[in-house]
Amino acid sequence: MNELLQGILALLSALGLLGLGWLLLGRLLTPGLGDGPVYTVTPASGTGDGLEHTVKGLLWLRKNGLLQGTIVIADGGLDPAGKAVAAALLADATDVVLCPAGQLGAYLTQAH
Repeated sequence: MNELLQGILALLSALGLLGLGWLLLGRLLTPGLGDGPVYTVTPASGTGDGLEHTVKGLLWLRKNGLLQGTIVIADGGLDPAGKAVAAALLADATDVVLCPAGQLGAYLTQAH
């Protein structure tokens, strides 16, 4: 019985160290805010297929501290259904913006 408990303790210790290492590696690899703003840009067009999934995934990363900055939806020709998806995403989250793709460069270079 004692050997079983030692085995379980060793396994839990190894898993704890693995989890800690994973978190530290993730922190090292994620961008910081540094001297300027950080933007994550996702293109969207048509009905916005995959837009909700992408933005919600980015929001999950941000909620868990793995992503910082503003999420920019680059509108490359969203139709009314796509604009409705984008509007719902904008209403549900902060630091998510919709920008026409043609004005993306100007948006990213101006001070916010």
